[in-house]
Amino acid sequence: MSELHEVIDLTVPASIHVVGVGGAGMSALAIVLAQMGHTVSGSDIHESQVFDQLRRAGVDVKTGHSESNRGDAHWVTSSPAVRENNVELTSARENGCRLMSRAEMLGALTRVAKTMAVAGTHGKTTTTSMLSLILVHAQRRPSFLIGAPLSGMGINAVWNEGSLLVLEADESYGSFGELEPWMSGVTNIEADHLDYYQTLSELEAAFERLCERTTGPVLYNADDEGAARVGRARHGIGVGIEKGNDVLVHGVSLERASSSFKLGLPSGSTLSLRIAAPGRHNVQNAALAAAMASVAGVDDEAVVEGLAHFTGVPRRFEFRGSASGITFVDDYAHLPSEVAATVAAGLAGGFTRVICVFQPHRYTRTQAVSQGFAHSFDGAHHVVVTPIYGSGEEPIPGVSGRLVAQAVTPHMSSGTVHFVEDPSLVVDEVLALLEPGDLCLTMGAGDLTELPERLIERLR
Repeated sequence: MSELHEVIDLTVPASIHVVGVGGAGMSALAIVLAQMGHTVSGSDIHESQVFDQLRRAGVDVKTGHSESNRGDAHWVTSSPAVRENNVELTSARENGCRLMSRAEMLGALTRVAKTMAVAGTHGKTTTTSMLSLILVHAQRRPSFLIGAPLSGMGINAVWNEGSLLVLEADESYGSFGELEPWMSGVTNIEADHLDYYQTLSELEAAFERLCERTTGPVLYNADDEGAARVGRARHGIGVGIEKGNDVLVHGVSLERASSSFKLGLPSGSTLSLRIAAPGRHNVQNAALAAAMASVAGVDDEAVVEGLAHFTGVPRRFEFRGSASGITFVDDYAHLPSEVAATVAAGLAGGFTRVICVFQPHRYTRTQAVSQGFAHSFDGAHHVVVTPIYGSGEEPIPGVSGRLVAQAVTPHMSSGTVHFVEDPSLVVDEVLALLEPGDLCLTMGAGDLTELPERLIERLR
């Protein structure tokens, strides 16, 4: 985006305007910039809950887009979702302001703090939260930018006096393309954002470049093929269950609402860890966070204590209530392996049956990966697929939730797959399937998160 190719020095106070400030990533960036001492303003098309948090941090937030929103800001950055013809961006160019992409602004941030970046197509919000919590309990007073509020603190961003910055390194739209971290951790790599990267190999190449720009250690989830390929190419530190890994995960025990495991560190010590989050995928997340903290010099006791205080992340296997003997859990899972991991966590919970409701996310993503869901729901008793949540995309002819349903149906050993084309019928369709003892698991990155409350209300 930067027409003048000028890079901001964030050690010098500046006036910065953020277009599209309402999203999780941009709001976190705006809050950190304000806490660093910069004069920050922002705008978004709609008022959102995060606006109050932004205002408390000193960000001058406006609803709607207008040339006047920028005020006297000398620097302008924007969400990748904001179009180039946005009136505020157009005005900024015409008036000689310095425009920087989100990637460039985040890159500038990593040049003023010792940055621990957590990357991966999924699991990064949870892992970043776990790592931040460990450092808080180690009294390192870290700064952090996370895609969801930190467990027990209710905030997703803070600039602190400690030397470390923990950053969720988002690959979407190349947002992590300018980062220069001290340490990087890679959770996993799966085909996603192919509207931007085009191919899985190009996506992996972007992760490889992030690791190449990392000045210190690179850690990776050795149990994931994509992360392992990238991590081994960088001679990184592998964390996984296979013997021979630098950090060994063993003694895994999975329960309905928690997980425990042992972690053998390169130092020779073995940690007994427990987290209030179910599923083998959360064990992998916790193991990577613990290993990164240990390599950063955090003592064993703080690692154990920090993870023990982790109580989950919003929309990550989040308990939403119960009614008529039915338990409702909601999850952000929207990629094939994410869904598979979430379903597996549900099946390990000892419920009578697991009933899945899945909302595909974006037309381009569904077109690219629908066949990948073929085995994602293995073990589920019934699957309901809703219409696609477009997230601002235009519909693509022939692309609908039916593609996912058709991919799953041949592999359902028992139960049924239902594609509900009319959104108004989803509640009744799901209610007709539910029985006492069931887990109703809603999954997707769109507005399906509202469904559990609607179902509970009807059952009471």
